[in-house]
This record gives sequence, structure tokens and C-alpha cells, in this order.
Amino acid sequence: MMFNKIAATAAVAALALSGASFAQDWSLSPNFGTASLSAGFAPDPYGVEVVAGGSINASNVGCAGMISNAPDVRLQWSGGRITIGATSGSDTTLVVNAPDGSWYCSDDVNGFDPALVMSGSGQYDIWVGVYGGGTANATLYFTEF
Repeated sequence: MMFNKIAATAAVAALALSGASFAQDWSLSPNFGTASLSAGFAPDPYGVEVVAGGSINASNVGCAGMISNAPDVRLQWSGGRITIGATSGSDTTLVVNAPDGSWYCSDDVNGFDPALVMSGSGQYDIWVGVYGGGTANATLYFTEF
């Protein structure tokens, strides 16, 4: 049993060293910038225009859609409850890496648009995916309402 665990660890390390892209990387610089917001921000909602989608299947963290390797937007949030959502003419999804390292997903909350209610200050790395693949213009938004 110990041999299998060592072999599995070696295989994962080999994939990582080979440059294989099999998961999104929250440590990369975001594609469309960083938003720093505090409770009571204005205007509310605050929007960021993005191009959703990418070549990575978000199922790697249990989510739907195709996303980019780097986050689309990084939110530095100082406050309590905040809603993170996206609107688009296409079927979009959300993937969020929360300040505690947990992954959250959303799909089809408002028609084909995703939204998540989050709570707590810190860094949120956010990907806007496209359910069927390809890319789509979208607006990522943040609101306290």
C-alpha cells in the first residue's frame, strides 16, 4: 500500500514538472485586474468587463464550465456579506477560491447567469467560465444587496 501512495505522488509530481495544465492557478496575476472593495462601497453593484471561458475544465475542483488558468479577477474584500455574480448573453459559470482556500461554484442561478453569496474579508480569486466551452463577453459584478 505504501508503494502505491509513493507511486501516485511521483506521478502527480511528474505531471506538475512537465508543465501539464490540469488545474486553475490562483497564484497567477488575474486576467482583468484586482478590485479592492470595502463594506459600503459605491457604486453598488460594481462591475468588471471580462472575457469568460478558457481551456481548463473546472471539474478539477468540482465546478462546471471551461475557464482560464489564471483567475479573471481578484477581489480584495473588507467586509461581511457580498454577492459575486456574472451576467452574459451566454451560459456562464463561476468558480471562486475563497480566502480560506475553499472552492465554490455556481451555475444557472438567474437564468443562465451564476451568482454566489460569500461572507468574510480577504482575497477571493474568481473565474468566469463558459458552460459549453469557447469564450463569451461577460460582466462580473459585486454587490452587497
